[in-house]
Amino acid sequence: MNDFTKSTYLNLESDVADGLASSGIRATGAQISQTIKYLSLLLKWNKSFNLVSTQDINEILRKHFLDSLSINAYLSGSHIIDVGSGAGFPGIPLAIFNPDKQFTLIDSNGKKTRFLFQAKMISELSSVEIKNCRVEHYQTERQIDMVVSRAVSNLADLVAKLRHFVSKESRILVMKGIVLEKEIRSMPDDFEVVDIKRLKLESINLERHLIEISRK
Repeated sequence: MNDFTKSTYLNLESDVADGLASSGIRATGAQISQTIKYLSLLLKWNKSFNLVSTQDINEILRKHFLDSLSINAYLSGSHIIDVGSGAGFPGIPLAIFNPDKQFTLIDSNGKKTRFLFQAKMISELSSVEIKNCRVEHYQTERQIDMVVSRAVSNLADLVAKLRHFVSKESRILVMKGIVLEKEIRSMPDDFEVVDIKRLKLESINLERHLIEISRK
C-alpha cells in the first residue's frame, strides 16, 4: 500500500480511475498502480524537498497529474523530451500512458532529478531517461520528435535554449495559462507558433492553453 492506509489507498485508486475517465483516458490496472506509486513517492519526498506547492494528494492528482495528461492526445513521434521536468510533470504521467514512446526528462536541479530517478524505478518506467543538466547543455544524436514543457516563463528563452537539437521536423508543445501576444512576437525569427489550443480540464477550473511551435 506504499505509505497509505488500505482505506486511503482504495480512495485514491477510485479518485485516479474517476479522474482518468473524466479526462477521456483509458487506464489499465497496471497504469493505475504506477500512478499511485508515483503519487505516493511524490507526497513522501514533498515533505522534505517541496517539489510541488501542496501536500494534498487529491490536489496533486487534479492540478498536476491530470493537468499533464491534458496534452496526451497531441503527442506524436517516438522520442519526446520534457524540459524543466521538476517533479516529473508532464513527463512521468505521459510516460505511464505512452509506454511505446521514449521520454527524456531534463532538469538542472539535482534534488529534483534524484527524485525523478526514484520515480522511474518505483513506477517501472524503462522508457524514461533522466538527465541532470541545463537544457542548453543537453546533447543527443537522436532525432527529437517532440519537446514538451509545462513550467516555462518565457517562450523566446525556451526556444533559444532548444535550438541546437530541434529540427524542422520536431514539434514543441508548451503548456501555458494566459497566452500573451507580446511573448509570441518576441520569439526568434526561425521559430513560429503554428497553433494555440485551449485545454479543457474537468478536474480544475483554470485557464490553460497548449502552444504548438515549430522551426521554420
